[in-house]
Amino acid sequence: MKWSLAALLIGFGIDLLLADPHRFPHPVVLIGKLIDRLELTLRKLFPKTALGEKLAGALLWLLVVLLSSLLPALVLWLCHSISPWLRLGVESMMCWQILATKSLRDESMKVYHALESGDIVRSRYAVSMIVGRDTAGLDDAGVSRAAVETIAENTSDGVVAPLLFLAIGGAPLGFLYKAVNTMDSMLGYVEPPYKNIGLIPAKMDDAVNFIPARISALLMLVAGCFLGLDLKNGWKIFCRDRFNHASPNSAQTEAACAGLLGIRLAGDAWYHGVLHKKEYIGDALREIEHEDIPRAARLLYLTALLALLLCSMIKLLILL
Repeated sequence: MKWSLAALLIGFGIDLLLADPHRFPHPVVLIGKLIDRLELTLRKLFPKTALGEKLAGALLWLLVVLLSSLLPALVLWLCHSISPWLRLGVESMMCWQILATKSLRDESMKVYHALESGDIVRSRYAVSMIVGRDTAGLDDAGVSRAAVETIAENTSDGVVAPLLFLAIGGAPLGFLYKAVNTMDSMLGYVEPPYKNIGLIPAKMDDAVNFIPARISALLMLVAGCFLGLDLKNGWKIFCRDRFNHASPNSAQTEAACAGLLGIRLAGDAWYHGVLHKKEYIGDALREIEHEDIPRAARLLYLTALLALLLCSMIKLLILL
């Protein structure tokens, strides 16, 4: 466990320094390819009925989770049998690849700089790299809102939740979380052809993120207090709007962020050419602006640091 704590701290530091190098082999990409391959195979093996596709999705989820966690555990066991220092180096690299703090900040700031340049086409393209919705019809405010929303939501999915899983079970449990999250991102849609095969991956992602999403929101409120944001309004909107989303988790951090910044997020959005009716999150105490993107990024960073402190304490308690 002490090696995992050191690996967590080192991996977090590397992530803040280097983010995800685009040309460096990334395990999450391999998990994505595994999901693609299994989806194609299981669709052929199971009946093309609603029940058949749901069963295929359940088996896909189980296989991906097992492979994604057992393989890293085996690698770390082999490394430790050679040298604890080798295990520390390898697990530190794994922790780095599981976290996405700097990448989330860097990609959102690309949207900010594109907006500041006045190039709406480039702004739409930049935000399309970090959101799942259709972006071709977004105006300036819509692009800004989408960027802030994804920073808020992924503060939990990309940073705090992985940190919590790393704290509890080291890199193997961290990769288990990334596998669950990746399956939801790839398959968790309500439209065909994913409606049935993606049902179990989506529901399991909801279950796995239930506690981390709420911890993330509370840490974000604390971070907002340190940053001098409107904590009273943040708490009010968090309590009022944290369930204004189809997912039981996504609006937790979005509500905290919207309240702290005094802006309104969410609302109707297009996905794969289909309009999805969504409730608003937050009150429009003022109009959203470009500067809300770096404000949300600062919230992300401080929330991540608070989560690291919390997770280090969890690790130390487990050691005791």
